[in-house]
Amino acid sequence: MLKKVVIATAMVAMLAGCQNSNAGQKQTGGAVLGGLIGGLAGSQIGGGSGKLWATGAGAVLGALLGSEIGASLDKADRAALERNTYQSFNAPLNQPIVWDNPNNSNRVIVTPTAEGRQQGTGAYCREYQQTIIVGGRSEQAFGRACQQPDGSWKIVS
Repeated sequence: MLKKVVIATAMVAMLAGCQNSNAGQKQTGGAVLGGLIGGLAGSQIGGGSGKLWATGAGAVLGALLGSEIGASLDKADRAALERNTYQSFNAPLNQPIVWDNPNNSNRVIVTPTAEGRQQGTGAYCREYQQTIIVGGRSEQAFGRACQQPDGSWKIVS
């Protein structure tokens, strides 16, 4: 499964490289990250050849959405998204971690929504919801992170 996601991500990265060079690194980075997240999400659906199609479709849709968001996010927005996501792993459930960019109307909201143990490893995990508001347009994503033995967090989906 991981091999399929890596292949799908590589394809998205190659397609992103074909974009207009004026699009900028934010858009390309958003496309690659969106493709990776979409591929991971798609890989959780179906089985057999259906799983492969879902992985590919997830990667493509994620890349398109990530490209749109990335085109509008500046460095401070991306840093806030990452920082808020990791802060949410230790925040009380359903308590949003919010950041408003003082230079524009962009907003990042990350909320931990559930917790539990990962099957097989027993690692403590948390599910979260990300809401990114760029230019008045809101996009949501969902993920899951598990705490590692050293106390750090690893995003698993």
